[in-house]
Amino acid sequence: MTGSSIYARRSVQAVGRRWEEWAGHAGQLAQLVWATLIALLRLQISFREFVRQMYVMGVQSIPIVLITGLLSGIVTSQQGGYQFTSTIPLYVLGSVTVTSIVLELGPVLTAVVLVGRVGARITAELGTMVVSEQIDAYHSLGRDPVVVLGAPRILAGLLVTPMLVGMAIVVGTFSGMVAAELSTGLSYETFFYGARLFWHSWDLVYALMKALVFGFAIPVIAIHMGFRTSGGAAGVGRTTTASVMFQTLTVLILDALFPPLFLQ
Repeated sequence: MTGSSIYARRSVQAVGRRWEEWAGHAGQLAQLVWATLIALLRLQISFREFVRQMYVMGVQSIPIVLITGLLSGIVTSQQGGYQFTSTIPLYVLGSVTVTSIVLELGPVLTAVVLVGRVGARITAELGTMVVSEQIDAYHSLGRDPVVVLGAPRILAGLLVTPMLVGMAIVVGTFSGMVAAELSTGLSYETFFYGARLFWHSWDLVYALMKALVFGFAIPVIAIHMGFRTSGGAAGVGRTTTASVMFQTLTVLILDALFPPLFLQ
């Protein structure tokens, strides 16, 4: 067998292994979602664990989300004011700032923050439970780890993410308004005049839809990767890194899919 044929065979085998790995991920994600849905329909989720996850994922994330919203509003307003000076009526700055924050920066930056703060924590927490055989203990007691550990986190993510995105939007809008007044002298009334002039009522619904999708995808991927952990402490680190990368790429891909699906 020639060298080129050996290389071709190995390339095909590598591609096959990669596709097999991705198919395994897809199948296990589907099983996780289905088990969570069944647990919700049967009301098997622990209310105490759900409330605890709401606090950990939602309340404890408020400070960093507010800071992110604050800075995104300031930067958007300042950059827009710089670009519009002497070329475009300044009241358009209100529309650009508000629309950018509502449609894009609020949902996406909040999701990225949650990937780093919530998604990584979930993966590391569940991964540690796997390598320390705590998940095996759940199975030996006849309890499904997806119902006990996974479903409350997914439901909490679905509920808290739209709330956090809403907070980021409000803070970003008002910080952008203040930054516009300080950097360009644009009055608050003129800023909101420009914002109302090009506002669509669908914009807020669109942002909350993004938040729901992100709030579902982040904990689902984090839980899935956590349950797949192996290799001790080093494996937890590797899996957490891969999980954060996977979640971030998923958020960006979903964000890119929204405009052609809902803004046409």
